[in-house]
Amino acid sequence: MRSTNSRTIFIMLSAIALILACNAPTATETMEAAPITDSTPTLEVVIPVSGQQTEATTQHVTIPADLPEKRSSHAGDHDSSTSAAIKQAAGGDRFTFAKFERPFNANTMDVYYPNLDIVDTYVFQDDTWIYGTLQMKGRDANEALPNRYALELDLDLDGKGDWLIIVSNPSSKDWTVEGVEVYQDTNKDVGNISAMYTDKDAVGDGFETLIFGQGTGNDPDTAWVRISPTDPNSVEISIKRSVLGNPGKFLINMWAGNSLLDPALFDINDHFSHEQAGAADAGLELFYPIKEVAEIDNSCRMAVGFEPTGQEPGLCEIFIPVIPGEPPPTGCQLSQLICASRGPGWNFDSQNCSCFYFG
Repeated sequence: MRSTNSRTIFIMLSAIALILACNAPTATETMEAAPITDSTPTLEVVIPVSGQQTEATTQHVTIPADLPEKRSSHAGDHDSSTSAAIKQAAGGDRFTFAKFERPFNANTMDVYYPNLDIVDTYVFQDDTWIYGTLQMKGRDANEALPNRYALELDLDLDGKGDWLIIVSNPSSKDWTVEGVEVYQDTNKDVGNISAMYTDKDAVGDGFETLIFGQGTGNDPDTAWVRISPTDPNSVEISIKRSVLGNPGKFLINMWAGNSLLDPALFDINDHFSHEQAGAADAGLELFYPIKEVAEIDNSCRMAVGFEPTGQEPGLCEIFIPVIPGEPPPTGCQLSQLICASRGPGWNFDSQNCSCFYFG
């Protein structure tokens, strides 16, 4: 009896085991079960690439508006279109003094670039921004400005640049950070030993510290650029005063160039010999024509926020005539010499601080 019961129980247990085995999921079915979810969010990292616009991924808070009506300074520059036919600059090119008027190709000087020829510069300020405007003679054959343009600021007035705001290929009439970079000379080697004068065997890495690049930096609104809405030949650059430490006075000059306009090459005349650089003035027979230092132009330095002594390196020539019965103009850094360099018929209007044509 006990043997029969044991056999019966064994058969029943075997049957149950067989049924369970038949209903169990296969290994494949087990893998295809509901997926395991991870509650950790996915982080998308966006790394800006040089030359690409970053505004789409940047939230801007402070954007420049229109330029103030009152300018802080103004300085003209030589117009080399007037002398391009004879393959030399209209004036103002002195390599050893870091004065460049070279909107030409190297060696032959038979190609003149109006988009690299600065003819006027302006400075404006408000509580938030310092603005610099470069008026070029014209645009290139494609009606563009495919070059580099820059503001150089000297905050301690020693003739050696402290900040460089450089923009590449500006094309928009709206303020943009695309192509805008801000550099600082934190180790103070721009200019080397003597400010703006050529130093033999000089060493230095120029404006070595990138503070801002196309919206990337501690402040995404640091600096901006646009083409003037009213003048297609003018480039307007703005830099936040707070980034510079809210300077009350400074020297400023402006640049136009191509690959030579490199933050690491400042001061440019410390990185080339006069023989390598050449000269744009045919009167300098030992050095003419321009050679390795070509396709570049810069303006003189304007004093903003203070009365210059005249001893500041690179300072613009200041001509302020006294007109009987009229208060003398202030802040004007044009002169008859600068205006006349534009060509026959150009004269200086001292009351309005401007050049005018009277043929």
